Amino acid sequence: MSHGKQFTLYNHAAGPNGWKAVFVLEELGLTYETIYLDFKSGDLKKESDAIILYIVDKYDTEKKLTVTDADERYRLIQWLFFQASGQGPYFGQYFWFKNYHPEKVESARDRYKSEIARVRGVLESVLSKQEWLVEGKVTIADLSFIPWNESVISGVLQGEDVSIDQFPAVAAWRQKLLALDAVKKGYAERTRARTLIRVTVYYPLTLLVGSQLYR
Repeated sequence: MSHGKQFTLYNHAAGPNGWKAVFVLEELGLTYETIYLDFKSGDLKKESDAIILYIVDKYDTEKKLTVTDADERYRLIQWLFFQASGQGPYFGQYFWFKNYHPEKVESARDRYKSEIARVRGVLESVLSKQEWLVEGKVTIADLSFIPWNESVISGVLQGEDVSIDQFPAVAAWRQKLLALDAVKKGYAERTRARTLIRVTVYYPLTLLVGSQLYR
């Protein structure tokens, strides 16, 4: 590539999902150039969990963020599906109805607030027995949950009778994830990008590897 990096990452400064790929690329020491999208132009990219799975399958030769056991691999994929079908949509819908829906619909907010508690309860049931979601170490399964946790749990829901500490194992897991150098570096870049770019909310993503586009 002309910029001399291994990847071109198409991201959005405000949206959560693209930052999953940032955390993975940083953790693996892979080089990338970021292009920030303007969603108002209709240029939407998506499927961040497929992208991070692709990155580790192709580039994580030491299995730093993935697993060695075949059964554990299916567990890892199961968690990615749960994040993409459970955490992301429900957290995102709550975020929408609280901040952007033109009418105040309390029943919708209550529904998605209860779904957030359900998702956190599922995580708590596992993390109360083990430190990480899969194979006793941090993997892309854990990293995939970070952005929506931070967008909703530590931001939108605070002050609404929801405490991060209601689920103590999830709270401890969150702190360990936020302490990772790759995550700290990613959020520092996000803060920088948000100060430079006028952004609107949402979250799709794509990744360019060589001449091939992955969505």
